[in-house]
Amino acid sequence: MKYRCTIKFLIIILFAGLVSCDTEQSNFSERTKIALRDAGNKLLLSQRDSTSLILPVKELDFNKFRLTFNHPLAINPDHLVTYVDASLRTLKLPEHYIVEVVQCKDREVAYSYRMSEVLENTIVPCIGRYLPEACYEIEIFFDKNEKPNSESRFLTWFIIGISLLFLLFLGYKIKLKTKTNEVSENYEAIGSFKFYPEQNKLIEEAEEIALSKKECELLALFVERPNEVIKRDELTKKVWEDNGVFVGRSLDTYISKLRKKLHADTSVKLINIHGVGYKLEIYNL
Repeated sequence: MKYRCTIKFLIIILFAGLVSCDTEQSNFSERTKIALRDAGNKLLLSQRDSTSLILPVKELDFNKFRLTFNHPLAINPDHLVTYVDASLRTLKLPEHYIVEVVQCKDREVAYSYRMSEVLENTIVPCIGRYLPEACYEIEIFFDKNEKPNSESRFLTWFIIGISLLFLLFLGYKIKLKTKTNEVSENYEAIGSFKFYPEQNKLIEEAEEIALSKKECELLALFVERPNEVIKRDELTKKVWEDNGVFVGRSLDTYISKLRKKLHADTSVKLINIHGVGYKLEIYNL
């Protein structure tokens, strides 16, 4: 249950992060268009023009926009720099950008400048030189190396990345836990012990007892036939045949080792039936 809740929570974070990225770009685009229209309006009003139309601002690219007018106008670079800067600041837009005044007739750049938070990178030429009345388009290009809200974007994608990695890790843990649970259920009960033949081990409450391969094979035979005498010859044949050299005392040695490992539970005993074989007695079976 806790894993499901965690996964749902992380999925919500991922979805919110992705939506946030889309919303952030959309929000940036809308704010830029408003800022440019505001700057264009101020330019027209500075020329006592309150009737000319400002055409819809076009988004040319992720970080490039175009402002156009329906009538020719003269442009004072001083006013252009001041109005654009003020409008962008009001709407908390990036301070790293390039502005170009493009002539409609030949697409030549009549005037341009660059603004930056770093004073040395700011270039504003030809202040005081008016551009004569003509058809102009004003384009603003936000520096690719200074993308809008870069810190916020980095944080958003960092959170998404960490969430994805944690989801992968959580998925691995769940898979491992499921696999462990499947394996852990494959055991035989011997008194208070749990015998895992595939893993060569006994578990008595919280204590895990390792078994050698021979010990495991012997115990598996006894577990198949509890409270039944199994002859020595049968034990040695099934455990040692085709598995190496059998020494006369090997069986007794391994039986002795098993007894020591089972001694914690008094309801489980390996009994020696003299001259015949051995029997695993389980009193609470």
